[in-house]
Amino acid sequence: MELTPYLNFDGRCEAAFKFYERCLNGKITTLITFESMGDISQLPEGWGGKIMHAHVTVGDKVLMGSDAAPDRFEKPQGFSMSVHVEQPDEAERVFNALGENGTVRMPIQPTSWAAKFGILTDQFGVPWMVNCAAAATA
Repeated sequence: MELTPYLNFDGRCEAAFKFYERCLNGKITTLITFESMGDISQLPEGWGGKIMHAHVTVGDKVLMGSDAAPDRFEKPQGFSMSVHVEQPDEAERVFNALGENGTVRMPIQPTSWAAKFGILTDQFGVPWMVNCAAAATA
């Protein structure tokens, strides 16, 4: 079994996935627009170029998403995307990149369980936790 996060956006999916590709050193493998799938007569005006399906790989992990029509979009709540990295410098880099034009909820810092941990909501309204585990002690 595999669990894959699937995020919905308010018409900014393409921008979000290009942002995540950069921040997470990922690779966008799929960006499919609604209009590329055929009949768009049932979509809101100007919605044909919005994203029906996006897929970015980060290492061996996958993040997927799409744009939700204005009458179907719900603001993300009740979850956080969680990123785990090996090195404190990489945790700082990822946290600062994801935080660009976002809102820091807890600055990245050492905690009792992590060498670095921080919480933010990115510029697209998606909540993130960035974690770099503390080094194991012998």
